[in-house]
Amino acid sequence: MPASHPALTIAQNQANGAATPTPSAFIIYDPLSGPKGSPLDVRTITGYGVDKAPTYVNSAATQNPSTGALSTGIGLSESDIIAINASTFPATTGQAIFRAGYNDNDIPGEVPTYAAGGPPPLVASSAINSSRMYIGGGRAVMAAGNGPNGNGAPVAALVSVPTPYTAGVALAGSGNGGSRDAGAGPAFTGFPMKMVTATGAVAIGAAVEAGWVNRASRALVTGESVFGSSTAALAAPS
Repeated sequence: MPASHPALTIAQNQANGAATPTPSAFIIYDPLSGPKGSPLDVRTITGYGVDKAPTYVNSAATQNPSTGALSTGIGLSESDIIAINASTFPATTGQAIFRAGYNDNDIPGEVPTYAAGGPPPLVASSAINSSRMYIGGGRAVMAAGNGPNGNGAPVAALVSVPTPYTAGVALAGSGNGGSRDAGAGPAFTGFPMKMVTATGAVAIGAAVEAGWVNRASRALVTGESVFGSSTAALAAPS
């Protein structure tokens, strides 16, 4: 179901989950079900196609939004503000982030690329394979193959084949001034997160690093790291 935010009314959440008021909690959600009109958004069956596979239409506007529930990534939050302390050795932001259980530059849900020698930090998180987030890859398509008949012998049939998404999948989030999705249907898409570090004072709603905004519960000071919220929406899952 599409993600809902407790700071918005049901009507606002059904409409699109516009930018939430500040201050408010930052929530994270599944990119395939959180944004309105996403592949696993609230749907109704409109008919049946090949091999009786159902066809759907999105119908979130007629139902109460839920949470865009996650099966992985639970516990990640913009409330986790990380800083170097007396026990951090070496005393670098990358090491502070690593000791906290994360990686600098990580975009949760995407495939990390490490610098030579391994973490910390990451070089980037740029590749996408939805097997990192979903059992079975998160998607299956019907393809020609062999399936059992009533006696267990194989016969030519359409079979379900795991086919992970390679675009448009990463943990998304909204709140504290951020919108649930980009609001451009029918393929509504959410805003991912990235571990970024402040190089000066950063107010709520200001950029921590280019393209990544502070949606934490307070302003940041130099050297503090947080999962920044992207100003650019994910691509449509494909």
